[in-house]
Amino acid sequence: MITLNEQQIKARVEGLGQWFHNVRLQGVETAPDHFLGDYPNVKWRRFAEAIPADLSGKTVLDIGCNAGFYSIQMKRRGAERVVAIDTDEAYLAQGRFAAEICEAEIEFRQLSVYDVGALGEKFDFVLFLGVFYHLRHPLLALDLIHEHVTRDLLLFQSMQRGSDEVEPLAEDYPFKETEIFERESFPRMHFIEKRYCGDPTNWWIPNRACVEAMLRDVGYQILARPEREVFLCRHLDAAAGVNAVYPAMPKN
Repeated sequence: MITLNEQQIKARVEGLGQWFHNVRLQGVETAPDHFLGDYPNVKWRRFAEAIPADLSGKTVLDIGCNAGFYSIQMKRRGAERVVAIDTDEAYLAQGRFAAEICEAEIEFRQLSVYDVGALGEKFDFVLFLGVFYHLRHPLLALDLIHEHVTRDLLLFQSMQRGSDEVEPLAEDYPFKETEIFERESFPRMHFIEKRYCGDPTNWWIPNRACVEAMLRDVGYQILARPEREVFLCRHLDAAAGVNAVYPAMPKN
């Protein structure tokens, strides 16, 4: 534990660069002018009740942890162990400082979602929030998360665009069927060739039907949708589609 006054905390916050997570550190906000407002707290409040209030004895993995806002929330709910991973060392440095000020014991590691198998363990609760649409290979990432690190629950969030409508689909369609692909409710991903919102790491943005279909296909049961972009899922032993072996084998 470190003891710093307000001015010292402000100086450390500024020295750690630009923050994306607005975390309150003894009254000091790390990103008070965030373009989304008090983010991610403003979003967290809309789905916090979907997460067990008591995580005692549970292990948590936070994939794409950024500055650790959600990891800190998990420790506040009593999680026995929280592992937070991100590819950006600058974010990890922010997370370590925030966790230290908040007296939250969190293990921060520099690791890609594609390398989660290197952790060598499965977690009771996996957070995969705000990462999916930044990935060039999103379905591979979901496969790997399901296969290697999810023991029970997954909390998933992605930016979504397009229709919010979902309709039942048939098990199969003939080759000459084309109309189904014109429906706004058909699962689809929007590919960003250049930038979206000024961010070159925005690659694939799904509609709701696509999110739900992909989660089911890799082997998750959707339990709840507590917020428009957030899905609480349970790990199923057998994936509905294929596992993380590429090129993919034919589906049954």
